[in-house]
Amino acid sequence: MELATGAMRSLLPKLVELVEGEYKLQTGVKKDVESLSRELESIEVALAKVAEVPLDKLDKQVRLWATNVKQLSYEMEDIVDSFMVRVEGSEPDADLKRSKRFRKKIANFFKKGKTRHQIADKIQDIKVRVKEVADLRDRYKVDDVHANQAATNTIDPRMINLFKDQKELVGIEEPRKDLIKRLMEGGDVVSNSKLQLKIVSIFGFGGLGKTTLAKAVYDKLQEEFICKAFISVGQKPNLKKAFMDILRQLDKNSYLNATMLDELQLIDELRELLENKRYLIVIDDIWDKSSWNIMKYALIDSNCGSRIITTTRIFEVAEEADDVYKQKPLSSATSKELFYTRLSIGKCKIISGQPIEISGKILQKCGGVPLAIITIASLLASKPWEDWSEVYDSIGFGDGANIHVDNTREILLYSYYDLPCYLRACLLHLSIYPEDHKIQKNTLIWKWVAEGFVHEKPGVGLFELGERYFNELINRSLIQPVEEPYKSIIYACCVHDLVLDMICYLSKEENFVTIHGSSNNEPQPSQSNVRRLAFQNIAMDEEPNSDNTQIHQVRSFNAIMCRVNGRSFLSSFQGLRILSMERCTFINDGCYHLENLGRLLQLRYLGLLGTPITELREEIGNLRFLQVLDLRRTRIKELPESVGQLRRLKCLRLPDDFTGALCWIGNLVLLEEIFLPYVSLEFVKELVKLTELREYGAWFGKSDDAIVDSIVFNNMMKSLEQLEMLQAIQVSCLVGWMHVGRTNCEGYVLSRHLRRLELRVAIEKLPAWLNSSSLPNLSHLTVGPNAVEAQDMEVLGRFPELIYLDLNTDPDVIIPDIMGGGAFPKLRYYFTIGSSRFLQGAMPSLECVQCYIRDERNGAKFERDIASIGNLPCLDRVQVYFFDCESGTREKGEAALRQAIEVHPNNITVKVDYW
Repeated sequence: MELATGAMRSLLPKLVELVEGEYKLQTGVKKDVESLSRELESIEVALAKVAEVPLDKLDKQVRLWATNVKQLSYEMEDIVDSFMVRVEGSEPDADLKRSKRFRKKIANFFKKGKTRHQIADKIQDIKVRVKEVADLRDRYKVDDVHANQAATNTIDPRMINLFKDQKELVGIEEPRKDLIKRLMEGGDVVSNSKLQLKIVSIFGFGGLGKTTLAKAVYDKLQEEFICKAFISVGQKPNLKKAFMDILRQLDKNSYLNATMLDELQLIDELRELLENKRYLIVIDDIWDKSSWNIMKYALIDSNCGSRIITTTRIFEVAEEADDVYKQKPLSSATSKELFYTRLSIGKCKIISGQPIEISGKILQKCGGVPLAIITIASLLASKPWEDWSEVYDSIGFGDGANIHVDNTREILLYSYYDLPCYLRACLLHLSIYPEDHKIQKNTLIWKWVAEGFVHEKPGVGLFELGERYFNELINRSLIQPVEEPYKSIIYACCVHDLVLDMICYLSKEENFVTIHGSSNNEPQPSQSNVRRLAFQNIAMDEEPNSDNTQIHQVRSFNAIMCRVNGRSFLSSFQGLRILSMERCTFINDGCYHLENLGRLLQLRYLGLLGTPITELREEIGNLRFLQVLDLRRTRIKELPESVGQLRRLKCLRLPDDFTGALCWIGNLVLLEEIFLPYVSLEFVKELVKLTELREYGAWFGKSDDAIVDSIVFNNMMKSLEQLEMLQAIQVSCLVGWMHVGRTNCEGYVLSRHLRRLELRVAIEKLPAWLNSSSLPNLSHLTVGPNAVEAQDMEVLGRFPELIYLDLNTDPDVIIPDIMGGGAFPKLRYYFTIGSSRFLQGAMPSLECVQCYIRDERNGAKFERDIASIGNLPCLDRVQVYFFDCESGTREKGEAALRQAIEVHPNNITVKVDYW
């Protein structure tokens, strides 16, 4: 019920700003606002307690109270925001706030008696309603809700997995074999030689079968150990109980004598019992690192070859182990076997006439998650074949009375209710996207910021904080990361259908998002309090309020792959904060622009990715609170000068064929992220003013004049030197690599915060400023030197965080041998023209080698060098591209590659292409 807080977390700082800022509130109104702020802080504490209780266990009166608080908080924030827009809408930047002109404007604003009375009346009305809410809080005993919930805890449905017959398990053989291999590496199960304790953690989201796998391994190995125990910890660990459970399984006599001991005494008891013994212990379902770190003190290492298995949904907990086994979904064949086994058909008894096509769709939706497969199979077991399509269309958290559905929901909800309050709204926000949608990371984080889900912390930017939220959802297995191939850069995420069903169910229950176009998530009957609208792949009416939705209250409007019947649908919105139209089209309308856009004075986010808008009009300058303007893949070629008035803009993304002037860009001093389709001298002169910039990208090559490009590049680099917050620089060319020469790439001092540097420019040699002392955090480097010396490789090898290196040299350049001795400690991906020879100890973490062979000379060197991949212990993939090479060169190169792969101990993936 955390979402009952509504706008509370963003409202409270605004009330403080009203009291402490330069808003010249009347004395009485100011006191009312101060009183409101104190009362709301107290209410927020009560809401935090309500948030810990699952929806189905919450008292109806308490739930109604929380819903009223949510509605009230939204209304209050609307009032405060409208007031701020009226006062500072035309001059919002911080410098103007301190100016005489701004103070004069406020004074004039409050000279109007009508305005003063309006503000006072609304504040007084809100004060009365908050008093009513506070009284109901006491009447409903909301503060006692957490204590009452403790008595309603149900039995963990995962316990049944501990007692399944091994014959029932499907697809367990391979993962069990793999896990045992990892677990026993360095020793065998029968030896009692002195081996160090080894801990392996099984990691994955709820329903993947972590407990089942751990139990299968435990059953297989337990006879080889003197002491063994299998315990479950859970979300709210009781460490004394956990220690007692281990003790009971290890030695019942010690257990009976230890009932009166405290945690410290139990740790001593366990350490004494386990000393000089070879043991196998499984700690199932660990949720927090601190509890696990305490438990480890009891599990002594006597160098007897003891083994510990943990299971967790939290990656930072898994990382505490010596090795992490990432639980994988079942294969297609195994999923099918489990599905039919649960249907009691059996893997070889497929009945003629069975709906194979719908079975495949159902299994695809389950995504290889055993829990999902078992749940769906249980739904279908009692239904005739002809009803399977109907079941598929309604897969999710329906109201069917089915124990498997209830258990599935319960297991997934454990993860949801374990989230801190600030993450729950971020997770439910993902319900605006359709299933199987690839959600861009930066876009998602900026939406969270615009929604008010991310709140400022001293010394931490809003985007950086939102990125932490994003990573935490990944670490908790609730979203799946999508990486750029061979770069270890997470640029997007996906949501498993099982998790998406859960968050859509919760969103509907909380009235968090109203979704149109999803067969599984019909809009709620009551549309009176809609705050977020999501349209997915449907034809939209000209007026979205045709279903009696009160559009003036909507804060977020999201449309994905929709067909819009008109461009004037914005006329009914009043308080919109987010307008996102992704890959939408307009029907029967040849002039593509958005009418009434300038009326959306509260707008924070405007995203038109892939929507054929051709024009933004001058009225966009009215949107003084706009933070994000995303125009990628639109048809906009120019921007009105009024965009230079958007002084709160933090992110600007332009289409690839944009040609307009950006002489006003220096006004946008809060910009953090910008990617340009071209760069001009006028722009780079303004670039130096963008001191908050974190990510910068630009294309060269539109001028058709190499000398001009070289001058612009040089001036651009000088401007980038002044931007101390930069973390990523990406400079690319439309065709090939730009040649700037030695003089244009020496002497720069870039930000020490830089993590990614991509300079697709051909330079004479590696510049002196490219070193680990100047750029200690560099993790990704792309550069094109025309010469590479041995000392250059030594310099590059000293970067402590470098994981990706692309040396796009001239084909004639000979790369020196890559030495060992601790160089390139974290490098995982190495791309180069030609080939390299890896000496013993070189690049110890390297996983992927990619090289381009362009002539016979390169080919001969490749034949000699490729055998050295035997010195790369972590190598997983080799990619070789032959460019315009003669057949003999290709054949010899491939033969040498095959021979090197055959003798390598790893199972290496090989890709060979001819261009």
